[in-house]
Amino acid sequence: MTITITAVGRLKEKFWVQAAEEYLKRMKPYAKVTVKEIPDVDPGRAGGVEAAREREGEAILDAISGKSFVILLAIQGQEMSSEALSHFIDDLGLRGHSDITFIIGGSDGVSGAVRSRADRLVSFGPITLPHNLARIVLLEQLYRSFKISRGEPYHK
Repeated sequence: MTITITAVGRLKEKFWVQAAEEYLKRMKPYAKVTVKEIPDVDPGRAGGVEAAREREGEAILDAISGKSFVILLAIQGQEMSSEALSHFIDDLGLRGHSDITFIIGGSDGVSGAVRSRADRLVSFGPITLPHNLARIVLLEQLYRSFKISRGEPYHK
């Protein structure tokens, strides 16, 4: 299975980078997991928030493989337990979706085109997470999903 996390913005602080690297390392035995960072666009330089969202959206769409099953992280998405996410990912694999892309949009959200491209919207709940933290939570939940799927300890 190949999982790509396409995220607007980059991790700047060392502790975020270290956390991401640790989870990516832990997942190597389970799947090929990579992160594609999309440069964030300053609305002041782009002609407004909508223009910035559109430019980021174009870059996000360009980064997605045409065959990928796309999951957008969005507050309006479906909330899933760790077990449900694990079963969902397993089910995708059983249905022939071996290429999965998770999208974490910018601070102003994503364009309508990105939302339309998403096959599923998933939420970590009604709270608002900083994008750096959302990425780490996603990486941790993916790692937890693999452990659950294999019946290995960690997820309890």
